[in-house]
Amino acid sequence: MAVINATEGSGRRRARFLKPLSGVLRFAVVIITTYLGLLAVTFFIGRVVPVDPVLAVLGDRAPASAIARVRAEMGLDLPLWQQFLLYLKQVLSGNLGNSVLTSRPVLEDVMRVFPATLELATFGTIVGTAIGIPLGVLAAVKRGSITDQVVRLIGLAGYSIPIFWLALLGLVLFYAKLHWVAFPGRIDVTYEYTFTPITGMLLFDALIQREWDVAWDVFRHIVLPGCLLGYFSLAYISRMTRSFMLNELGQEYIVAARAKGLSEQRIIWFHALRNAAVPLVTVVALSYAGLLEGSVLTETVFSWPGLGLYITNSLQNADMNAVLGGTIVIGSVFIALNLFSDFLYRTLDPRTRVK
Repeated sequence: MAVINATEGSGRRRARFLKPLSGVLRFAVVIITTYLGLLAVTFFIGRVVPVDPVLAVLGDRAPASAIARVRAEMGLDLPLWQQFLLYLKQVLSGNLGNSVLTSRPVLEDVMRVFPATLELATFGTIVGTAIGIPLGVLAAVKRGSITDQVVRLIGLAGYSIPIFWLALLGLVLFYAKLHWVAFPGRIDVTYEYTFTPITGMLLFDALIQREWDVAWDVFRHIVLPGCLLGYFSLAYISRMTRSFMLNELGQEYIVAARAKGLSEQRIIWFHALRNAAVPLVTVVALSYAGLLEGSVLTETVFSWPGLGLYITNSLQNADMNAVLGGTIVIGSVFIALNLFSDFLYRTLDPRTRVK
């Protein structure tokens, strides 16, 4: 009997050890598979587009011998599968190639412009979350009323109206007519060469350095594009909040809370919303990732020197190394945010964990 009990105890200990290990292995397989898929897509896009990377470097009038030499140096004379392996090796080592437009390493360029995109997307996500969640809660509580219809109409408009049209309209109204916001760009030329950033996110840097004049100038530049992105984030967040809240308000624990005599405000904000906040974490994370990858048109209209504008200029100049490098960075951030939101979801809601 003692031997059987010892064997069962050993089996339980082994199971407790193998269960988290298998979860980690599955998580690693998901990350590796997804990232390999991203690299495969970017590689084949680079081979399909009608742009010769050799001619982009040497020009159309380069001699045939120079073209053949550079093609061999870049590995473009090898079979496609060997080119893909070389591509994987370069990317995993942090080498995204050199930009034809700037003559610098693409990774260096991306690290220089990415904080601007990060700052703009963060500002938009804060605006969208701060307004979208209360609107979604209000629409759920007032289901079927005029308030609900207005909130749903606001969300529908956010999905339907092109952002570049809203951006141009906003510039005409708030910059040209009312003079409430600053000229397109990120910072006034007065402060551009006198202010020293720390993280690359100028508003945050100005605040922590207590440069109030710089902070106000940066805010006047970011407020319009940030609020436009926040509006599109708001449309998604408010709709999902409404859906989650309607589901929670129909649960039995809400009926029990009302039977106990709790106030309606406490039931809505401290019980229903608290449970709806678990899936909302994923929604906000996906919205944030969407703003990081989808701010190309906004950055172009407002001359915002971020990753979106960098990719747009590179594409117009047939700089495929920069285009693919920027795409890889955005895709990597999107994958990371998705995995992080999934981790938070499983952490906050034990019911989703694999038993």
